[in-house]
Amino acid sequence: MAGFKKVLLILLVLFLVLVALVFSLNNQTTVSLNFLLFQTQPHGVAVWIIMAFVIGALIGVLITMLATVRTSVSRRHLEKRLAHTEQALEKSRAQNDRTL
Repeated sequence: MAGFKKVLLILLVLFLVLVALVFSLNNQTTVSLNFLLFQTQPHGVAVWIIMAFVIGALIGVLITMLATVRTSVSRRHLEKRLAHTEQALEKSRAQNDRTL
């Protein structure tokens, strides 16, 4: 089953590379992008679209990583609070048992 998944992943990657190649060959018109203060060198439309996709994916991964770290830190903090609260509860129960 693992071998089948690996072959399927390789075929998917090859298909995506083929689609990107066909896309870039069909979109070779060069354009330059004008931002507020500067203008870029002219590149093909496909290059700009692929760069936007890659940059968006990287930003998405970065945001996901930051959210994961934040959640992990919060979880560790809550686990410490829970352990401290459980210790205090056990101590309180032990004191109540001694007084009875």
